[in-house]
Amino acid sequence: MRLYGLRHLRDRAAAADLVQQVLLMTLERLRAGEVREPERIASFVLGACRMTVLEMRRGQQRREGLLEKWVPAYAGTTDEAAYEATAPFALDPDRLAGCLEALSERERSVVVMSFFADKAADEVGKELALSAGNVRVIRHRAIGRLRECMER
Repeated sequence: MRLYGLRHLRDRAAAADLVQQVLLMTLERLRAGEVREPERIASFVLGACRMTVLEMRRGQQRREGLLEKWVPAYAGTTDEAAYEATAPFALDPDRLAGCLEALSERERSVVVMSFFADKAADEVGKELALSAGNVRVIRHRAIGRLRECMER
């Protein structure tokens, strides 16, 4: 798994993340009895690695696209000064942390899982025992509360 990650992701930290994600998913699937042929676990792990790498790449491309769209001068650079110079607004991290703490636990969980963990509404719903529609409503309302809090 690690070698597959190094070869396809070309980053040690990303390869380590891949190993953790695939091992966790494999153990969960084995315990739930969802692996059809446990004697062929190597094939399952390879397929899981392949799909996880594709998912990681899609997330990275999406983040890069958003950066290019909203902050064109920042695209392709890791220089924080370049970002600060082109940022359309100033973000106060302490204020944002305070606003996040003001949200209810459920709202905060939905926001973090949606935007930090980059999970879809149905994935968040499964983990929190909510419907996908309910997750979208909670997320929409939480974003509104965050916006109000940040504008104060």
